[in-house]
Amino acid sequence: MSDDLRQTPITPADEDPKSPTGRVPRTRTGAAWFGLCVATLFSVVLIVFMLQNTGSVEVTFLGLHGNLPLAMALLIAAVGAALVTMAVGAARIGQLRRLSRRQTD
Repeated sequence: MSDDLRQTPITPADEDPKSPTGRVPRTRTGAAWFGLCVATLFSVVLIVFMLQNTGSVEVTFLGLHGNLPLAMALLIAAVGAALVTMAVGAARIGQLRRLSRRQTD
């Protein structure tokens, strides 16, 4: 048998030239699955936290007074901080996009 006709076994590294270790490439579905697992774990931790912190606290904000469970007050504060962070991030992304458009023109 000549060398041209001899079949060499195909290894996983040969199937994907970008993958030197022969590992399966990452996909959006895999990333979504991982994100879903992380979100589920985070939700379980959040539920446990809220169940353990049901004591009522007095909250005063901009002249408004009220009583809330401690966990709910902390969750509202965290969501508020996340919204402020996202607004600043969105402003920065918009700034960078305008800058990149000016440089390409």
